[in-house]
Amino acid sequence: MSFFNANISKYNNFTEPNLKQTISADNTMDRFHEILKQYWGYDEFRPLQEEIIRSIADHKDTVGLMPTGGGKSITFQVYSMSAEGICLVVTPLIALIKDQVENLRSKNIKVLAIYSGMSVREIDIALNNAVYGDYKFLYISPERIGSEKFKEFLLRMKLNLITVDEAHCISQWGYDFRPSYLSISDLRKFFPDTPILALTATATQKVVDDIQEKLLFKVKNVLQKSFRRDNLIYLVRDKEDKIGYLTETIRKAKGTGIVYVRSRKKTREIAQMLQQQKIAADYYHAGLAPDLRSMKQDKWMSGEIRVIIATNAFGMGIDKPDVRFVIHLDLPDSLEAYFQEAGRGGRDGKKSVAVLLYNNSDKRKLHKMVTDSFPPIEVIRSVYNSISNYLAVAVGSGKGGIFSFRIEDFSKSFGFQINAVYHSLKLLERQGYISYVENVDNYSRVMFTVRRDDLYKIQLGNADIDAFIKLILRSYTGVFNDFVNIDEALLARRSNITGDLIYQHLKLLGQLKIIDYIPQKKTPVIVFESERLDTNRIRLSADNYQHRKVKYQVQVDAVIDYASNHNMCRSVVLLGYFGQYGSEPCGFCDVCSGVHDSGINFADFNRISEKINRLLQSESSSIDQIVKRINEPEPVVLKVSRWLLDNGMIRAGKGGLLTIVKKG
Repeated sequence: MSFFNANISKYNNFTEPNLKQTISADNTMDRFHEILKQYWGYDEFRPLQEEIIRSIADHKDTVGLMPTGGGKSITFQVYSMSAEGICLVVTPLIALIKDQVENLRSKNIKVLAIYSGMSVREIDIALNNAVYGDYKFLYISPERIGSEKFKEFLLRMKLNLITVDEAHCISQWGYDFRPSYLSISDLRKFFPDTPILALTATATQKVVDDIQEKLLFKVKNVLQKSFRRDNLIYLVRDKEDKIGYLTETIRKAKGTGIVYVRSRKKTREIAQMLQQQKIAADYYHAGLAPDLRSMKQDKWMSGEIRVIIATNAFGMGIDKPDVRFVIHLDLPDSLEAYFQEAGRGGRDGKKSVAVLLYNNSDKRKLHKMVTDSFPPIEVIRSVYNSISNYLAVAVGSGKGGIFSFRIEDFSKSFGFQINAVYHSLKLLERQGYISYVENVDNYSRVMFTVRRDDLYKIQLGNADIDAFIKLILRSYTGVFNDFVNIDEALLARRSNITGDLIYQHLKLLGQLKIIDYIPQKKTPVIVFESERLDTNRIRLSADNYQHRKVKYQVQVDAVIDYASNHNMCRSVVLLGYFGQYGSEPCGFCDVCSGVHDSGINFADFNRISEKINRLLQSESSSIDQIVKRINEPEPVVLKVSRWLLDNGMIRAGKGGLLTIVKKG
């Protein structure tokens, strides 16, 4: 390998940074601001961040309700950096785990993560480091809590905080319920005095209450930032030709944007169509290789790509401030999802637009989604039985088994529709029979298995591999203590040889027991959470099937109501959905800037109807009394009153006195 020597000299000045954390011991100083400045470079916290930090510092269980882009992660990260011990972070999103881990490591903060796809050795090393190393964060998926090995190590950890990210997943009423989240409350048995911080960007009041109940909060404690985004203009456009509207809008629009669609195929097709129109566009979905996703994301973040066409896999952990438009070509299946995705626009505080395209066929498509998402019980049982046979799992066995699973191959082999298989898997997962993990993709990882002194001796005695070992050491840090993500393509560029040769050299070092090398792997897996059962013993509870189907229908109906509404400010509708009532109309959405059904300007209608409602709440009044008491033009007051009467908002009683119609 002597051909490396000519290509690595530029790395000779490499030195490994000191990762030791230094927190001020002066209790009179504001240590939280000091940490914020030292590691994140900010002088001040964003709204609500400091309140949440001080709440958990007072050992109060806390729900932090902050909209997308509000800086939720800084709350637990700053606090835990100030306290002795390690913070346990539970999150269901592998992509988000990896993103936050890389972000913290870039700040020289010691962080660990355990997630699907890691080898047994990697997990053992991470758990040992969590107990005996001076690490500050351990990220895990909720499924890990049920592992006996994890519990064994957990009892030896000194936790300063338990953070539950995407906390709405613990609620049956949440839009993305995960049964595995229910096990988080078990942590209370081991750490009764450790505060819990539950974070979410989107939750109704019912979900917020449920989060606190499921996590066994001693005292209810919710810190909430208003969901209102004054700089974000919500628009709904009724368009049969969505593609034509999309193309024309992007051509006229300024700045960077995101276009959300439902299918992976459509991301590619629309991106190619925009490219033909000379628009700098690209596509993104979870089925792409991780290095390709990273490349596309980086190009979009830097502005080289102006528009990204994506499924809902795009956006987690991405904080690009200058997104000027977010367009939904297809209706999302919940207002929670829509609010979160639309909220990726305008994080710099400047005006941005969130456009939802809607036409007559969308209502039918969404209702079909409800039906498709809940296949008949007989189909679900048949899928379970066929998968067990496909993977050669015998009745009474298989518990804990992890199997590679190609849903396309399986569906074709057994004659199932892929859609029916996918939704059956998700329902079986909710019931706790199996877990289906899509696209378990990891970067290649390397860890040296020999000590530094022994490695030095190996290098002295093996000139051919010395240069390659130096290349690894000068490209990556921490490789003696933990597995480190590596990029074979980067090593190839730095050494000016092919990626295939890099792979061969890494394999050789592995065979020589100098390193542990885990090549990148990308495959979906099925995990049997319990032993295989006879088909007739497969049951789906009412909570996981009938009740959830009804709830899903309610969510879908809320989206359709939002899209088809022409009389209420878009922002007011969204805020009301999340329990924030009494908000002023935004004045900019398509409803506010349009004409009300009554024939007058929406803003005028809303202002006058509010005055009429306030008056009638205190006492019944005749129309003449209303006209006299409300300082508005009489013809307009009469028009608004007539519309309220005709639509059942108010009614006329004895003597022509008007009263408010109470709902329910």
